[in-house]
Amino acid sequence: MISINEVIETNEMIRRMNLDVRTITMGISLLDCVGKDVKETCDKIYDKITTSAKNLVSVGKEISKMYGIPIVNKRISVTPISLVGGSVCKTSEDFVEIAKALDNAATKVGVNFIGGYSALVSKGMTKADELLIRSIPQALKETSLVCSSVNCGSTKTGLNMDAVKILGEIILETAELTKNQDSLGCCKFVVFCNAPDDNPFMAGAFHGVTEADKIINVGVSGPGVVKSALEAVRGESFEVLCETIKKTAFKITRVGQLVAKEASERLGVPFGIVDLSLAPTPAVGDSVGEILEEIGLEYAGAPGTTAALALLNDQVKKGGVMASSYVGGLSGAFIPVSEDQRMIDAVEAGALTIEKLEAMTCVCSVGLDMIAIPGDTPASTISGIIADEMAIGMVNQKTTAVRIIPVIGKIVGDRAEFGGLLGYAPIMSVNKYSCENFINRGGRIPAPIHSFKN
Repeated sequence: MISINEVIETNEMIRRMNLDVRTITMGISLLDCVGKDVKETCDKIYDKITTSAKNLVSVGKEISKMYGIPIVNKRISVTPISLVGGSVCKTSEDFVEIAKALDNAATKVGVNFIGGYSALVSKGMTKADELLIRSIPQALKETSLVCSSVNCGSTKTGLNMDAVKILGEIILETAELTKNQDSLGCCKFVVFCNAPDDNPFMAGAFHGVTEADKIINVGVSGPGVVKSALEAVRGESFEVLCETIKKTAFKITRVGQLVAKEASERLGVPFGIVDLSLAPTPAVGDSVGEILEEIGLEYAGAPGTTAALALLNDQVKKGGVMASSYVGGLSGAFIPVSEDQRMIDAVEAGALTIEKLEAMTCVCSVGLDMIAIPGDTPASTISGIIADEMAIGMVNQKTTAVRIIPVIGKIVGDRAEFGGLLGYAPIMSVNKYSCENFINRGGRIPAPIHSFKN
């Protein structure tokens, strides 16, 4: 039973501390949508999505009204499109047609984003994988709601450096094609190592091939709640700090579990996972950077930042798994620059650099997220940054990702404006020395020795 005190406490978290359910994401398998040609495949994809998710938005609104819990986004993830279009798409333009079908379907059902314009190439690329990857810039230019991702490494297989090389070029091309929007297309594209199959958060969401035909995943967020809880134990020991974070994460996850089960029952779709990720927004009081400062840092990036983030991430996960038997996705702390006002402030104060962010990604949920860099950055340098981050994930057996935006026409000291939840970002400097000869070697970096487990 839920006590009246818990109800009051939850209401207070919603009213004062920016607690929200960041997303209800319906995963939909498109493996049964392959037709005899591209048009038939697109028609089947459109029909299945619009039929399966026709009530997703209305149900989300009903649950939000019923419980008084803000549900910010309703989203869809689909089977990686390189698998769905593999037999019918003979050119990159064919894959762009599928992207348009996804966009049309997402618009029809009224969701915020649809993810899964993706390829899984951690060990090698099929012809279809490469065609999809090369279609990404055009697909992101010609659609509004489609998000794309590529998994190019894993602990079990190593790093596909051929893919890493191409992706540096693809990111620059995407930036160029959307330069009139401060290279916004790159905000909808992420590169992964060890990508999870059940991630409800964009831009990296896709519906894994091990999942059911349809599934409901919920992503819940509450950096403001954690920050408020830590204010009450300011100056206490690490033991008290950790217990406070863990208990708070438990309460937040219970809210997500409640929404997930309700959505599952109303939609008649199995419940998958709750992803408890402290995902910030540009709103004041909804910042992971503020949590790090409350722990005791002057700015994110100060000495001790990696230790503080490790502590935060671990306690969030511990609290989450006590609250639900089905915690999944990423679950932990996101450290995007553009979506977190105090992270932006830290960059502008000179406390936070890409190199420090890279160190922090060793212990956080994802990786280098929503980082804007000069538009004249070479493709090989972008590939080198990706390779570094993928290596961290591969060796440490964790998910890492890169969502980086070379903003065409902007230099260090400028700002890129993305709008909405994406916020704005200061242009960060990158190391000026070349890694081109390293990236041009080609081939695959082998999996680490500890990958040999059967």
